[in-house]
Amino acid sequence: MPDINQAVINRWIKVIAAHWGRKVGNITYIFCSDARILEVNKQYLQHDYFTDIITFDYSSGSVIAGDIFISLDTVADNARQLGIIYTDELNRVLIHGILHLCGQDDKTPETQADMTAKENAALEILQNEIN
Repeated sequence: MPDINQAVINRWIKVIAAHWGRKVGNITYIFCSDARILEVNKQYLQHDYFTDIITFDYSSGSVIAGDIFISLDTVADNARQLGIIYTDELNRVLIHGILHLCGQDDKTPETQADMTAKENAALEILQNEIN
């Protein structure tokens, strides 16, 4: 389990969900290795590659719910490659999954850029919450 302030992260997730007109239901984060996320990717999505996050959406109406697999190995690698703090990259990935549950997409270059902007806005809210 990564060292995160669960109370702060839970409040943050609720704020972001509310921004999109959603309430938070049952969300499970599964922190795992590259090997495990590759296994999940192959088994459920028929994708044979590593990724930092896989979100399974079980939302109903305005209540978001789901299982969010996060590869801590990939998060750490991405943080190193980007030259940023591990916790900052982990927070980006945490909220990325929530944005997916709120209906946000990132399948095209345009929607990827839009998702990054939404992640940045959410991360700014988190910074304000922490400070």
